[in-house]
Amino acid sequence: MGLFSKDIATFDDLFHHQLQDVYYAENQITKALPKMIEKATAPALKAGFEQHLRETEGQIQRLEKIFQLRGEEAKAVTCPAIDGIIKEANEVAGDIADKAVLDAALIASAQAVEHYEITRYGTMITWAKQMGRDDIAAILKETLDEEYATDDKLTDLATSQVNAKAEAVSA
Repeated sequence: MGLFSKDIATFDDLFHHQLQDVYYAENQITKALPKMIEKATAPALKAGFEQHLRETEGQIQRLEKIFQLRGEEAKAVTCPAIDGIIKEANEVAGDIADKAVLDAALIASAQAVEHYEITRYGTMITWAKQMGRDDIAAILKETLDEEYATDDKLTDLATSQVNAKAEAVSA
């Protein structure tokens, strides 16, 4: 079932599809983060990725709770958007020899993932509220808050340390 599929006939169908989409995305992120942890050289970046991996595992559990609250089985649908973001991150990281520049690229890639998740969770919160499911909206808000916090931490790390080191390579 694609986003513009005939299988989506109702607002609830649309919400369900997005729930499956983000469930897939979070599971793919748990597969990508260990690779990012391995490639990161800045200790704070490595630690941040490790923390986000643990958070992502908790986010998956929250999504499974939402499926349960809706009386549905937790099931994913392929999300080409997250697949593309992760593929691009792997390609970019594979082409960078200098570790300082690699760390800057890893942050940029991680922020692309975070921004994707922020858009999805923000939309789903609005939709859940529209459907009268404040219980589900509250669960999604927990995750959205974590995604914003991770994005903020990545920005701080980039601007306080990593980008300057990467720029020094070019000088």
